[in-house]
Amino acid sequence: MARIKKGDQVIVIAGKDKGKVGRVLEVRPTQDRVIVEGVQRVTKHTKVGQSAQGARTGGIETVEAPIHVSNVMIYDAKAKGKRTRVGFRVEEGTRPNGAARTVRVRYAKKSGEDL
Repeated sequence: MARIKKGDQVIVIAGKDKGKVGRVLEVRPTQDRVIVEGVQRVTKHTKVGQSAQGARTGGIETVEAPIHVSNVMIYDAKAKGKRTRVGFRVEEGTRPNGAARTVRVRYAKKSGEDL
């Protein structure tokens, strides 16, 4: 189970954007990278071309580049807005048909809140 998932709010702990907070837009597990909203923005030169909705304008646009997963941590609002590690807790439950099942639940280690 992944420690950081799409939609999580994370804080950057290393690099040029250290201290910035943003939401995870995409996770690339094979590359160990995540794309965070508003972090690691780079300029990209685009050529004028055609798209499904008509002609696309060219020029310079800014996009979010991937950042390594080791450079971000979960942002814990309950722990006075600090970063936190992610832990896993095993819980016993039942399926709708009555069968038993075990579930791994992610939780913030500082505040103890489920993620």
